[in-house]
Order: sequence, then structure tokens, then C-alpha cells
Amino acid sequence: MFLLVSTSAYVTFLAIAVFGFVFLVGSAVFGDRFDHGDMDHSAEGHSAGPSMFSSRIMSVFVTAFGSFGAICIHLGYAVGVSTAMGFGGGVLFGGVIYAFASFLYSQQASSHIRTSDLIGNTAQVSVAIPKGGMGQVRCTLGDTVVEKVARAAKGDEIPVNTLVKISSLIGEVAVVDRTE
Repeated sequence: MFLLVSTSAYVTFLAIAVFGFVFLVGSAVFGDRFDHGDMDHSAEGHSAGPSMFSSRIMSVFVTAFGSFGAICIHLGYAVGVSTAMGFGGGVLFGGVIYAFASFLYSQQASSHIRTSDLIGNTAQVSVAIPKGGMGQVRCTLGDTVVEKVARAAKGDEIPVNTLVKISSLIGEVAVVDRTE
């Protein structure tokens, strides 16, 4: 009787480990098809990094849970102890993968420029702004050069190469004032 109970628990833990491993391989092969909520999102709508509930982290947890549980059953521990050890192993390995994924995410660079980043910056007129008309300005943000259609805030003429300050954005049009 004891052999049947321990074998069933052993097989159950192994099945859990195999399921987790197959899902891990599947998520690695098929990429983001399984991850509808892989990234946490901040209030501004920008991704804040990997989620604890991403398919890769959860499949590592499940694989480690099943593996540690099977090892403990094989070593003769009771099902409750094996479950606790499996849970602890899952949390440990899932946590390590989460920490590693967070580290990798923090090393990413982005060339994404929010239009709100332009407001208040100095730009140079690259296409003259005629009186009451539209021209173009060039602004540098970090290593990125952004060109925007522009109009003068006061409606006056602004010649090429004049330094201006971007006071606001209306849609894709920068509203600019001459710098003093």
C-alpha cells in the first residue's frame, strides 16, 4: 500500500514537472503567443518590466515544483513535506528567473520619444516659419533628433536657424516662441 501511494505521488510530481517543462519549451519556441499579460504596465502606459505571472516564469515555477516534489518523494519524505519543498523550490527558481529577467529588462535602451518630452526644449528652425504659416523645427533629445512641423505662437515670421522654445504641442504641430 505504501509503495502505491508513494509511486502515485512520485508520478504526479513528475507529471507536473514534465508539463511545466513542455510549457516552458513551448513558450520559448512560440514566443509571446502565451503572454497576454507578460509585462507590468505603469500608469503612463509604459511597460515597467516582466510580470511574475509571465508564462516563462510560471512554467519555471511549475517545473521546479514538480521536480523538487518528485526528488523529495524519491528520498522518502511525506507528500506534505515534498509539496512544501516543491513549492519552496518553485519560488526559489521562479524568483531567480524573475530577477534575471528584470535585470535584462533594465539594461534595455529605448529610442521612444514622448511628445511631452519636447515641451520646454530649445529647437532650431530648419524651414522658415512664414507670418501666420507653418515651418519646421529640429530639436535634439539625448542622441535623437526630432523634426516637427511648427508654427509661431504669436503668428510672426521666424527665419531659418533661429533658436526657438517649444511652448506646446497641438496634435503633431509644435507651437514655438523665439528665445531671448
